[in-house]
Amino acid sequence: MAIETWQIDPSHSAIGFSVRHMVVSKTRGRFTRWSGQIRFDPKNPAASSVEVTIDPASIDTADAQRDAHLRSPDFFDVEKYPAASFRSTTIEDRGGDRYRISGDLTVHGVTKPVVLEATYEGSGKDPWGGQRSGFLATTSIDRKDFGLEWNKALDTGGLLVGEKVDLTLEIEAILQASQQAA
Repeated sequence: MAIETWQIDPSHSAIGFSVRHMVVSKTRGRFTRWSGQIRFDPKNPAASSVEVTIDPASIDTADAQRDAHLRSPDFFDVEKYPAASFRSTTIEDRGGDRYRISGDLTVHGVTKPVVLEATYEGSGKDPWGGQRSGFLATTSIDRKDFGLEWNKALDTGGLLVGEKVDLTLEIEAILQASQQAA
């Protein structure tokens, strides 16, 4: 089997995040505009790759005022940095449909290495004759590593916004038509 090219279907996928708020809870959000491609060879995962581009202006935390602040120069500065991206550098087979994906994450103009723990969730035909596959990947990053440093100290101790951000990617991808006929 050769490497298959899969286009990520953002309408059936999600890039979500959570971050501590006021030490006592977590704020959750997602990005609504993004795209990506997976080149996957289940027989040779090391030959596989992942590329994702995210529009940080599409951030949605279910609070318009907070979202506007996150788009501002205090955080993502979307006017100056209109895109974030991930590009894999290596993919390691961990057995049992589990993979470790190492790559470069670029946010706010800063590129840092990150590791995603991923699972291949399976594959099947859709009602239109296409082939779809599912993937789940998670990682945690320190937002300060990417220059997202804004914060406020709380009178009770701690910070308003946590530094650790948990990312979850739930992916449904479509095999490209030229490869479905082969």
